[in-house]
Amino acid sequence: MKNDITYYAKNRQSAKAYKADQKISPENVDKIKALLRYSPSSVNVQPWHFVIASTDEGKERVAKSTDEAYPFNSSSIRSASHVVVFSSRQEANEEHLQQLLLQEEKDGRFDGDPETFKAGMDAGRKMFINLHKEKFNDVNHWMEKQVYLNLGQFLLGVAALGIDATPMEGVDTSILDKEFGLTEKGLTSLFVVTLGYSDAENDFNAALPKSRLPYSDIITEV
Repeated sequence: MKNDITYYAKNRQSAKAYKADQKISPENVDKIKALLRYSPSSVNVQPWHFVIASTDEGKERVAKSTDEAYPFNSSSIRSASHVVVFSSRQEANEEHLQQLLLQEEKDGRFDGDPETFKAGMDAGRKMFINLHKEKFNDVNHWMEKQVYLNLGQFLLGVAALGIDATPMEGVDTSILDKEFGLTEKGLTSLFVVTLGYSDAENDFNAALPKSRLPYSDIITEV
């Protein structure tokens, strides 16, 4: 049943070919942006930035990252309706942390006792960031994991909109970083996601059954 979220989990597939002439509606593009924006992240750190390519020129710029090293991905990038480049902040600096606090205050997160709640949120967020900076020495990896949290919600969300998607790590991120000036902005690209509508006649994956390990192998109930 399509009103059951597990329907989309069970039926979504990574598209291997797209209908180049079928575009995502403006209304659904707005919903795609909302999915990116409203993803959860640890301590609401939101360490991400997205480049959305919908024009032929924009998609050509993304395809530069696959043409040489990963040419099997280039066709999908060019024929998809939209392509999203997911990137992560390289540092959770004070400017970003203050921006988060200001937005949280604007959105009413600190109503009642603004200064106390605001200070508590700032201290709690910095505690976890500093743990990963100073104890675990993996703050960049930790922030990248938050972007992957976004990806998981995003893939399920676009499936519920009837949109096909393909997450691609087969991209040269150094080319994407240079092409979109990400390094200068304190960002690093991680992967791209193509979006559109599967060309079923040429999409070998569309007809294949989904394969997952059984519950008995992946779940322990206590």
